[in-house]
Amino acid sequence: MELQRRPHPHPGSQEHTGDLVMALARRVRRAYADALAEWHVTPAQSRALRVLDSAPGGMRPSTLAEELRIAPRSATEVVDALEHHGWLRRAADPSDRRATTLTLTDSGRDLVGRIEQVRLEASERVLDVLTPAQRRTLHEMLTVVVGEDQ
Repeated sequence: MELQRRPHPHPGSQEHTGDLVMALARRVRRAYADALAEWHVTPAQSRALRVLDSAPGGMRPSTLAEELRIAPRSATEVVDALEHHGWLRRAADPSDRRATTLTLTDSGRDLVGRIEQVRLEASERVLDVLTPAQRRTLHEMLTVVVGEDQ
């Protein structure tokens, strides 16, 4: 039986463009992860910090797991590490003493601000090869593809 070979995508094809988008995302994530290493923070921990920062009243670990789209057990590991570093605290939920609420400490909130700056700088370094006009065009195209509500 002879196998049919798929033609190699040409540079203008959707598959090739998708591959380039994925490669760009990997480069940005790698630059971001390298920058986070200074604080011994993983990308998963930084995402958790950012999610918790958006909930000033705190949130339950199960809600954090849902927001991060990870298993509750994985969220517990992330929370344990963040608590170990002093970036968040666990407390009894005022509405249900059997439940726990997670809130950022002052140092955790400070770290979120520094992480956000590092995240922006990592993206800037990767995109620095583009002219300002190319960056605007890329931004406009990605806004359309991703959708403005993202």
